[in-house]
Amino acid sequence: MIFLCFQIADDNSNSEMKYRSRTDIVSSILEAANGGTTKTKIMYKAYLSYAQMKEYVGVLVESGLLEYVEGEGLFKTTQKGLEYLKRYDEIGQLVSTS
Repeated sequence: MIFLCFQIADDNSNSEMKYRSRTDIVSSILEAANGGTTKTKIMYKAYLSYAQMKEYVGVLVESGLLEYVEGEGLFKTTQKGLEYLKRYDEIGQLVSTS
């Protein structure tokens, strides 16, 4: 089972998205990076500021959920990150089918 501890400052610049949990944000980032993408696309797809994206990406790379591919200049979701997404979806299904 994967447990993460995040200590990231909240930037509520996007009032529509300010109530997302950290696990929701991590899931958005991993979904955006599935198959490979740039920092800019992660920002736009996950609705994050540059500062938020930078901090989350750093934590996700450090924890092995995301990797940076030097030659391509892209971030990609790792196998561990795909497992996180699978579990995240399973929990979402459990919660929604009460």
